[in-house]
Amino acid sequence: MRWGRRRDCGVSPEERLEDRIHGAAEPLICLSHLVKDYGPHRALNGVSLEIRRGITGLLGPNGAGKSTLIKVLLGLVRVSAGGGTVLGLDLAKHGRQIRAHVGYMPEDDCYVAGMSGVEAVRFSACLSGMPHLEGLRRAHEILDFAGVGQERYRDIDTYSTGMRQKIKFAQAIVHDPPLLILDEPTSALDPEERESMLARIRTLSAKHGKTVILSTHILPDVRQVCEHVIILAGGEVRLSESMNVLMRPGAPGVTIRTDHDASRLVERLRGRGRSIQQSDATTFFVEAIDAHDASNIWELAAEAEVGVLSMTPVLNSLEQIFMNAVRENSHADL
Repeated sequence: MRWGRRRDCGVSPEERLEDRIHGAAEPLICLSHLVKDYGPHRALNGVSLEIRRGITGLLGPNGAGKSTLIKVLLGLVRVSAGGGTVLGLDLAKHGRQIRAHVGYMPEDDCYVAGMSGVEAVRFSACLSGMPHLEGLRRAHEILDFAGVGQERYRDIDTYSTGMRQKIKFAQAIVHDPPLLILDEPTSALDPEERESMLARIRTLSAKHGKTVILSTHILPDVRQVCEHVIILAGGEVRLSESMNVLMRPGAPGVTIRTDHDASRLVERLRGRGRSIQQSDATTFFVEAIDAHDASNIWELAAEAEVGVLSMTPVLNSLEQIFMNAVRENSHADL
């Protein structure tokens, strides 16, 4: 299957594009102090960020500015102030070139009535410049990847919402773009199809080198596939951080669950100077514990004749991180 910050002013847009696609260390998107006003309403307020290879989750409450930011990245709206580059191409000058190298899956339906699924995907391929027969071959290839079977020959008008999601996904990747912007890609999918969609997104990033921006309200999706998280609120970047750093708790520890009353084990741990927070008779949290200390817990549990069912490292809650970020300032749009 074929999948194929500007510094040097004398370098052509095409050369900069190749540098961004193949240069792992360089940001593919670099924005500086972007402002976008719609009349008196400020949709983006000084947005500065960099997006590198991998999968980035774009989060924010309704009215946060996510849709406007996506339109800016696609070169569909002009900013009021600031600037930036996408794939090394200037947002203000190369909107058409940027769109040619970005796969965009919108949240809303966008199909031509009367077309079958395969015709719609072939049409997108041809719009990107593929000849008719190559576009048809590519459409079938991508629909197989998207999990669309014989339904591809039916009119899209007869599709369920979940089936239309798959067609939009296929249209976004049919021209083999290096950058994907997926807006609510798992919306309306049942749990099994949702897992399949997330697996495809991981495959596109890990095996085919695609950089993905995943705009979604579904935080479990972000936890499952994203390597970096950006949170917008009130048109501002409230947080931009790697998932590893976000999930790392301030105080390391483990949650322990036992098969019966854990009081004797808790007593022994406290006798060793451990700080314990007990949730109930069989569940408690041990602060400041590492892998070496964990082995001692098994020994103490055996001495106390308490069976340990699980020891789970504690992670920060993405939900709480999100709420803290959007409430950071009193003017956050909730």
